[in-house]
Amino acid sequence: MHQTFLQYAVVLLLAAVVAVPLAKRWQLGAVLGYLAAGALIGPSGINVIGNTEQISEISELGVVLMLFVIGMELSPQRLWVMRRTVFGIGSLQLVLTGLAIGGICLALGLDWKGALVVGLGLALSSTAIDLQILGERKELQTAHGRLGFAILLFQDVAAIPILALIPALAMAHPTENPGAGLLAAVRIIATIAAVVIGGRYLLRPMFRAAAGAGTPEVFTATTLLVVIGTAWLMDLAGISMSLGAFIAGVLLADSEYRHEIEAQIEPFRGLLLGLFFVSVGMSLDIEMVMRQPQLVGMLLAALLVVKAVLLYGISRGVSRDDHTQSVALAAILSQGSEFSFVVFTLAASNSLIDPSQRDLLMLIVTLSMATTPLLVRIRAEVVPLGRKKKKPDRDFDRIDGQQPRVIIAGFGRVGQIVARILTSHRIPFAALERDAEQVDFVRRFGNQVFYGDATRLDLLRAAQADKAEIFVIATENPEENLRTARILKRHFPHLKVYARARNRQHVFRLMDLNVDEIVRDTFFSSLEIARYVLLALGYDEATAKEHLRRFREHDERVLANQYPVYDDEAALLQTAKEAREDLQRLFEVDTGDGDEEEEEESA
Repeated sequence: MHQTFLQYAVVLLLAAVVAVPLAKRWQLGAVLGYLAAGALIGPSGINVIGNTEQISEISELGVVLMLFVIGMELSPQRLWVMRRTVFGIGSLQLVLTGLAIGGICLALGLDWKGALVVGLGLALSSTAIDLQILGERKELQTAHGRLGFAILLFQDVAAIPILALIPALAMAHPTENPGAGLLAAVRIIATIAAVVIGGRYLLRPMFRAAAGAGTPEVFTATTLLVVIGTAWLMDLAGISMSLGAFIAGVLLADSEYRHEIEAQIEPFRGLLLGLFFVSVGMSLDIEMVMRQPQLVGMLLAALLVVKAVLLYGISRGVSRDDHTQSVALAAILSQGSEFSFVVFTLAASNSLIDPSQRDLLMLIVTLSMATTPLLVRIRAEVVPLGRKKKKPDRDFDRIDGQQPRVIIAGFGRVGQIVARILTSHRIPFAALERDAEQVDFVRRFGNQVFYGDATRLDLLRAAQADKAEIFVIATENPEENLRTARILKRHFPHLKVYARARNRQHVFRLMDLNVDEIVRDTFFSSLEIARYVLLALGYDEATAKEHLRRFREHDERVLANQYPVYDDEAALLQTAKEAREDLQRLFEVDTGDGDEEEEEESA
């Protein structure tokens, strides 16, 4: 048995090491590489591994860890703010898609109960595959990435009632134990309540004790204990393990240990998630495809088309996204879900569908997962989201010199001014700039700046970010700016991070990352221009300065009030309207004659 385990481990690692780099080299993504590796070594391929069920069970931990990390990105406050998108658009997608696919199943001869279960099962999309691809392509913060995440989040929550619905529809033994359904519901509610209450009062003391031990291994073990223990409790109660891990993550979203937990769990999550994709590929039944190619192809095309059309319509009609973002959402969420396997297996055991139908449906879901990276790749070529970044035309500089107290990312207008002030005070610093032409230009004036990408962890370490005191993010690109902040907070928590922000939405997202100080582009220069305008209109110097001071304090209060609701467009518009009225009243007190001074905020 020991030899078998080692053989399995070697085969799985070898398949991943060979297939994934090849897939990424052909720009198909790591997911398709894992799926192809699984199909090659599985029963339908060269059949190197026989016990696919055991590997599948272990690989589910990858999805569990991924949902835990997702939960830590969502505090309860932000989850409440997202309620309209998650429960509104998420439920709309599930209901419309379930009815559409269920109607097709009715037309093909299934009874209404089986059609309903199949429709709901196929309405789900793969959280593991979609978030992996969105993360690889750095599209999680795009419009379609945020909407897709909200839909996937609702689907994970909806998994429990879907599972509970199947035995209720089957009514296999209604007279033997009429209270079984009620007891199961009570058990589920009690388990979730126990996890929430226990987690709220136990998790932080546990991590505080682990951190106090001063041994990294203890902190890692505590993290894995929380995730796997919560998943185990949920599994005992007949609830999705992934949902339990997600709840545990949400409870730790506001914890001071969040970034350290993410850093500790990342290697396990990546490896086990890759193993999950391999197990999905191993379940692919190529013999059935060869026996019924036309039927399989027709059903696969029907699934992808129906889901894509409905997703596009929801994105355009309800979320008001543009054509490009709507196409991107349709491409990324059009597949079936790993949870569909559980739904169809349970439906077959309750005689809602027969075993041959279950096998066919699971094959369609697996093939739809495999097509997702290809669809996303085709979409990127046909309907690109934007201009591709230019690849570096030379290698990044080697960073040497004395240990810096300050590191500056971005050496444009803002970075240069900060650098000049530091130089005048003889404070050692290192500056990173990813525009090679800009580096060559500023070096002609004697500036010590290095050509490099501040979003790369290896480069930050080479710049001695682990020894520096302050990091200034002066890059102009908001997404690059946010990626840098996220890496710094995760890997260098001791650094004080000061960042520039383009607009209010950029400010809110930096606030999510707990950046120490955020400075808005053009805000202070706009106040200075406004001061000159007031002076030219006849206001004296003291009055002009006092009015600008009031405006600045008022704007900072509005910014703080808008932060909890920045994902809710209706609430954001309401707070903006109230802020304008409040600002007018603030200055009407001084004028007394109803003169209104309207100051426009940057959107």
